[in-house]
Amino acid sequence: MRVSSTGITSIGCVLLLALAGTLADTAAQTPSGGVSSGRSAEGKAADPAVFFRHGEQALKENRLEEAAADFRHVLQLDPKAGPAYANLGVVYMRGKQWTKALQALHKAKELMPGVAGIRLNIGLAYYRQNEFLKAIPAFESVVREQPEAVQPRYLLGLCYFFAERWSDAAATLEPLWAQESENLPYLYVLANAAHRAGHTDWDDRATAQLLKVGNDSAEYHLFAGKYHLNREEYDMAIAEFEAAAKINPTLAFIHFNLGVAHLRKQEYSQAREEFLKDVSIEPDLALNYDQLGEVYWQMQDDTNAEKSYREAISRDSRLVSSHLGLAKIYQRQKKYAAALTETDQAVKLDPERTEAHYLRGQALLRLGRKEEAKKEMAAAANPKKEVSVPSPELMQEPQ
Repeated sequence: MRVSSTGITSIGCVLLLALAGTLADTAAQTPSGGVSSGRSAEGKAADPAVFFRHGEQALKENRLEEAAADFRHVLQLDPKAGPAYANLGVVYMRGKQWTKALQALHKAKELMPGVAGIRLNIGLAYYRQNEFLKAIPAFESVVREQPEAVQPRYLLGLCYFFAERWSDAAATLEPLWAQESENLPYLYVLANAAHRAGHTDWDDRATAQLLKVGNDSAEYHLFAGKYHLNREEYDMAIAEFEAAAKINPTLAFIHFNLGVAHLRKQEYSQAREEFLKDVSIEPDLALNYDQLGEVYWQMQDDTNAEKSYREAISRDSRLVSSHLGLAKIYQRQKKYAAALTETDQAVKLDPERTEAHYLRGQALLRLGRKEEAKKEMAAAANPKKEVSVPSPELMQEPQ
């Protein structure tokens, strides 16, 4: 397994395909199965089961446009064809058309509420968009019904981890020890969550296993460095990341994490160089540009900071930190209306982000909207959420 643990996410589509294949026979035989007989626009007899099976085969062969056309044809014949909605959702997931995917999957869920695979894919669609709080209920429902299933439990644990629900993450992931204890990302997440939740025994066991399984590989040093980085042990983290870079200088996320460590130590020139190195390896990683924006901001280079934040948002419009970075730039430049626009977007994306409320309050105050500013400052005075170290190495699609 690569450094990324999210190769498991692709299983959801495969699982649903297999499920839909099973349902296809039922659908072809009975109207209640979700497919009824009908006629084409030309008046010729149409067999929806034929369209369904053809679409299923096209989907397996990744002929997405053809598959989508077949499943939509089935739905024209029978708008209550649950299996067709389910596989159409998978088609849109493959094409990263998340809004359409969720519309189709929620319709499939409405028609077939007892099918866990549909709820699993709903969770996956939210997960792939970093919408972890929205993914959690879907994964929880599957885990309740299938407590021994590895994939939904792993994904649920990761969602808890990214939502900073440390105790829930550790308790959800620990039962997977028998299946996943040779997996470096799993061990890193379990150790880190257990440490933050105060589960010393789980933390110690996962950390010891991480050392054993890692076998001095570049991947091991990457996750060992992340472990120290999350504990704010920056010199130890840098030593591990540099050891990883010595073994494999082009391994994804090594230079990104080195940049984060140097940034936390306020070593801005070193941080900039490391993020630029990672850009050369991963030019589409939005977080590289987001962190570069922070570096340039700290160096008072507003032009490059703004450019970097815009590059980040062009790749991931949900990056709250980039919207807040732009707001800080505009505040410094006394462009308060522009700053307010960015903070509005940040609060919409993450209502519990204290910094977003503070900066929004500052912009409102400068614009003379004192009552609104007062409310935002009150929200900022009651912090609810800690901003953790970003972990893109856990979120990438497998190569």
